[in-house]
Amino acid sequence: MLISAELPLRANLSVLENIALVPQYRSNASAHTASERAWALLERLGHESCAHLRDPDLSFEQRFIAKLLRAVIAKPSIIVIERPGLLLPDTPYPRFLAETSAKLDKEIDTLWIVDYTWHAPLYPPT
Repeated sequence: MLISAELPLRANLSVLENIALVPQYRSNASAHTASERAWALLERLGHESCAHLRDPDLSFEQRFIAKLLRAVIAKPSIIVIERPGLLLPDTPYPRFLAETSAKLDKEIDTLWIVDYTWHAPLYPPT
């Protein structure tokens, strides 16, 4: 599952609805069940305050969290974050990514960060 600036959120849906839409579409989950799962993920990251906001009203961090949780709730074997500096221009993103992914370690099997080669020193060796 790809997280990219090129893949936007649904602008007419809230963050909660954007995340909950995935299990509704992919596994025919009820709207209530999907929303509960989405809410639990938002709570785990401490971002419940953005649950009812729509894309134009989100900060860069909130938009990234929505995209990340939209990927996480799909339970893919690999999540790819493309150019996180583009997604999080106002955030010290290597630390933010490390802290966020640590909170979701049980949900994320494999996380790949695709970035420019000159950003390699920002990330710990794997």
